[in-house]
Amino acid sequence: MTATLSKADLRTAALAKRDALSDEQRAAAAQAMAKHGVPFAILPGMVVSGYSPIRSEIDPAPLMRKLAEQGAKLALPAVLSRGKSLAFRAWSPDDRLMLGPLGILEPSPAAEELIPDVMLIPLAGFDRQGHRIGYGAGHYDFTLAHLRKAKAITAVGTAFSVQEIKAVPALPHDVALDYVLTEKKVFDFRS
Repeated sequence: MTATLSKADLRTAALAKRDALSDEQRAAAAQAMAKHGVPFAILPGMVVSGYSPIRSEIDPAPLMRKLAEQGAKLALPAVLSRGKSLAFRAWSPDDRLMLGPLGILEPSPAAEELIPDVMLIPLAGFDRQGHRIGYGAGHYDFTLAHLRKAKAITAVGTAFSVQEIKAVPALPHDVALDYVLTEKKVFDFRS
């Protein structure tokens, strides 16, 4: 008889695998993910939000630069306060960033606020049903649920292939992803 692992246990295991990757493996994976790109058209002016990687997250910057070359406007999230939706501020790769309240690099509060059409979302673990495990604060679930009341937003998880887990114990408030991009594969959960 096997016990079902909790989200916390699954998060710990997936993060340990991610942390075990070398800097060279992480950099190569970010370039490979960018080379794959996204499996849908980027229309001129489409707003794509990324993130400033923390801990050992895959770096979305190479992919974001590629999407900007295809005409996307780029944005990064800003944490306003716990339990509130993330704000998204215009960003370009040459912009200077500042430390936000959680110690994550963010655009200046003076940067234009944008509502993304596509959100690149970091994660601790994911499964083949499009469920993700984040870090437990619920920022992205809350933000997606809130913003999708106003417009359709494509949610794209970004991860290393080692972060795939068999099954995420999803809860009713967990928002499923539309896609997950890794250095090896693009997962499409929309069909």
